Amino acid sequence: MTDHSLDLVGFGVRLAPAHPDDAIEAWPLTDADLWRGMTTPWPTTVDEYAERVDQQRATPGMFAFTVRDAETGEVRGSTTFYDHVPAQGRVEIGTTWYGRPFQGGRTNPAAKMLLLTQAFETWGVNRVALRCDARNDRSARAIQRLGGVPEGRLRRHRIAADGTVGDTLYFSILREEWPRVRAGLEARLAG
Repeated sequence: MTDHSLDLVGFGVRLAPAHPDDAIEAWPLTDADLWRGMTTPWPTTVDEYAERVDQQRATPGMFAFTVRDAETGEVRGSTTFYDHVPAQGRVEIGTTWYGRPFQGGRTNPAAKMLLLTQAFETWGVNRVALRCDARNDRSARAIQRLGGVPEGRLRRHRIAADGTVGDTLYFSILREEWPRVRAGLEARLAG
């Protein structure tokens, strides 16, 4: 089981280790439309959301976070590191969602700055991957705006919660690209 003590703070957000108790605050920010494109079904109750967090915490190589406002503690959403393979110097960032009031602002770039800094500067990985359902234009644009480089499309790669089969778009940021990506995120966060 992964150690869930990793707590990242900066740029106005706190990525706190996800806990099932967070469901009371997090679940009301979700809805079926917001969840579209995820491979897991939308948790239709607080208890289902808490069970999802338990599953994340039990998954080897996954670090699940509840994204909070650093000052008030208000829940904004959730994100994870997963498929962390230290021997290969790689990790993925994903299963990210934010409540509608926090989309399109500073929350995502702040959270990604913390995650990418942890990955490249603390863990020393060579590669961070990000992916999304090819039908999720909003996520694909957000990943590219962060600095993710498109790598390709895996055809019929994911089965959505509604049973439809879709393609997955893959993006990555490599260690040598990190200084450029970091500068871009710093500029966005300073604006």
